[in-house]
Parts: sequence; structure tokens; C-alpha cells
Amino acid sequence: MTLFVSRYAKAFADVVAEFHLDVADVDKQLKDFLATWDESAELREVFEDPSVPAEQKIAALDKMKGHLHLAPQVRNLLAVLIHNDRIGAIHDVVAEYHRELQLRLGIHQAEITTARKLTAEDKESLLKYVAELAKGQVEATFKLDESILGGVVVRIGSTVYDGSMLGRVERLKEELSK
Repeated sequence: MTLFVSRYAKAFADVVAEFHLDVADVDKQLKDFLATWDESAELREVFEDPSVPAEQKIAALDKMKGHLHLAPQVRNLLAVLIHNDRIGAIHDVVAEYHRELQLRLGIHQAEITTARKLTAEDKESLLKYVAELAKGQVEATFKLDESILGGVVVRIGSTVYDGSMLGRVERLKEELSK
């Protein structure tokens, strides 16, 4: 991720907070714009073409604004990206905005890998434990990987907690080789 993506995402998260915007509404507007963006090669071509003046691009955005029901703040984010020739990074900016928002809300993304399929009770119990590790709320995705043999591997951000049998064997092998 480039630095400018983070700057735009954080600034937009600040605006959403400052204006007390409904996060779900903002999310829907961004999704609608991204769907339009992804479906229209012509739109992408015009918006990313440096020979088309920014004023023309923003005028086209303003025509779309009513159809997509964009809040002024969402429209302004898109207009700033267009004006600064950064609209091509809109997917990255939106993804980083979502990460920033979750960070501000104390929600951590976790990836939980197990060797076997978990029951609903097992998942609930594991999620409570992972929330304690993360010191906050957790949104988790579960993966199945039989190669870890047993146990669980939890990734929260860049931190990995390896409680798998494979991890234990590897650590024991390392200890024995010293």
C-alpha cells in the first residue's frame, strides 16, 4: 500500500466521524460507486485519462451523484481523488478506509486456521479467546488446513499465534538442533 492511500483513507474516516455520517450509508454509496466503476470501462478510461481536464471529470461525477445518491462528503472524496489523479486507486482507498474504521472501532481482523472443521460451539469459544488476545472485538475468518496436523494458528494483523501441532514440532526440532 502506498502512503497516499492511507492518507486519503484516514482523512475520509475523519470526515465521516466529524459529520456523524451513517457508516452503513457511506459503505453503500462507496459500494455503488465501485460497482459502477468496475462495470464501466469507459468511465475508468475517462476518469484515468490525464488529457481529460479534472473539471470535466468532476462534472461527470456530479451527473452520477444523483443517480448513486452520494452524500456530499463521499462525492468530495471522489472529486479530490479525481483532481489529484488518484482515482485509479479508489479500491485501495476504500479498502484502507474500512480497515481504518475498524481500527477506530476497536475491531480486529483475525484469520483462524484449524486442522479440522469446528462446531459452532468451538468457534464461539475460540472467538472469545482470540478477542482476549486482541484486546477488543474480532471479525474472524476461518480456514481449514490439515497440514497443521492439529491445534490452531491465529493471525491478528501481523502477529501470529501458532498453537498448531506442526508449529510445536518445528519449535521442538529447532530446540533439539541447538
